[in-house]
Amino acid sequence: MFDTALTLNDLLFLAQGAGMTLAVTAVSVTVGTILGILFGVLRFQFGPIWFAPLTFLLDIFRSVPLLIQLVLGNALQSILKLGWGPFTTSCAVLSLYTAAYCTEIVRGSMESVPVTTRRAARSLGMTWGQDMREIVAPLSLRIALPSWIGLTLGVMKDSALVLWLGLIELLRASQILVTRLQEPLFILMICGAIYFLLSFPIARLGGHLEKRWSPHD
Repeated sequence: MFDTALTLNDLLFLAQGAGMTLAVTAVSVTVGTILGILFGVLRFQFGPIWFAPLTFLLDIFRSVPLLIQLVLGNALQSILKLGWGPFTTSCAVLSLYTAAYCTEIVRGSMESVPVTTRRAARSLGMTWGQDMREIVAPLSLRIALPSWIGLTLGVMKDSALVLWLGLIELLRASQILVTRLQEPLFILMICGAIYFLLSFPIARLGGHLEKRWSPHD
């Protein structure tokens, strides 16, 4: 018969870790998406030449492993004596990491809108703002949504790396229980199930919106 030393308090400890994972993900994705939209629109409108320094910086965040970014970000805030805690540092680094990928998602989706469609809109007397709001934004949103959902789920899983900064999120909480209870398989199965429960609604919501906004409906 299966027996475990896992208690209700241990499950609550895992739930607290899951709450921290959601908090880090929510802040990082929200801030990163806002920055990504801003940078993406600027790159789409003015091209990469005018924003070469920004493009180079974003390329760094896309190229360097996230763990190295977290460690360097924590060291930098310590050198600058910003006084940030692990949560703030984690959110700052993950936000820039998210923004780097979101920028390319936004730029690519906006560039996929046919030029002829935009020319037709302008020929009807639409201003640049009306063109962006009424034509480019709705069409590019449909294209960008699947990639953005994938990015969000990726950030949620990558947030496990913040344990190296001392933040007790879901994976770190499970590691603590594994060390104490010596039941790695069972505890990690529970941890994986919680990750699935956190990710599944986001994936299904994205699939629902993608189907609802499909141009073939």
